[in-house]
Amino acid sequence: MRVKISHGLFLFIILIGLCGIIFDVEAASAFNDGTIVERKKYSFPPYEQAKGIEKICSKEEYDRAIKDSRYELEKLIYLSQGLKVVAYLYRPKNIEGQKLPTIIYNRGSYVREDIAYELAPFFHRLAADGFVILAPLYRGSDGGEGHDEMGGADVNDLMNVLPLAKSLGFIDTTNLFMYGESRGGMMTFQAIRNGFPINAAAVFGAFTDLESLINSDPNRYQQMIKVIWPDFESRKEEIIYTRSAIKWPEKINIPLLVMHGGADKSVDPVHSLNLAQQLQKLGKKYELLIYAGDNHILSRNQEDRDRRALGWFKKHIKK
Repeated sequence: MRVKISHGLFLFIILIGLCGIIFDVEAASAFNDGTIVERKKYSFPPYEQAKGIEKICSKEEYDRAIKDSRYELEKLIYLSQGLKVVAYLYRPKNIEGQKLPTIIYNRGSYVREDIAYELAPFFHRLAADGFVILAPLYRGSDGGEGHDEMGGADVNDLMNVLPLAKSLGFIDTTNLFMYGESRGGMMTFQAIRNGFPINAAAVFGAFTDLESLINSDPNRYQQMIKVIWPDFESRKEEIIYTRSAIKWPEKINIPLLVMHGGADKSVDPVHSLNLAQQLQKLGKKYELLIYAGDNHILSRNQEDRDRRALGWFKKHIKK
């Protein structure tokens, strides 16, 4: 028996089929987000060959971190919106049968190359208190694909660390925390706003008002804007709003430790002071600490900085 199909019904069937294809593609893309496509152990260079490491730590501190046989650092390549992006994983070697609390570290700056060796002493301090560390590099960095929009689509690279963490098997996803430096503080605020399931967060040197930051040094930032956001003029309001936590403090709904250097010449401490004032008005759970005379990354007080962050996280661990 032949069934006659009208032209209109035929087009409708085709449309439904196309919608199904689109849905399947989107579902597959979402399913693949966070999938690890490559994983390898990182080999640290000796102190003398680690470019710029002398500005970060002493040889003794570096060697203590990279030669501690209890831990290892791995470089992961994972999928985020169809792009292959990079994350570092620092963990105990002997992890069988364990579920460990995890700190998601959000780095500062814009596009970076290999910085695993720079972060090793820092990761070592955090891991000594029983934490795994996961550090997304964001698209465009350390060989990762895509263009870093500094708080735009790259926020998805941070959000997709959640399925990545779940896939590892040894991460306690009921005890996730975030630690953000400078630009990474802005990324942390956005992750909180977007519902990343963390128990608490800590930031240092974070900017909270992008427009104020740009206006503080127009000559410097105008050059960066052309690279990061070529369409800035047509999207100025959206770009600034999205990346400025001061404009949506009501979205900061997890305990937040805010630290800043009183002599920070990169990001004025008023950024943290203003956000803290708004959090205070809203009755949010936060703490604010200004290190008088210290710089953007609190290099004079880095051990105290990390000790306080770890204390904040441990205070909010779920048993």
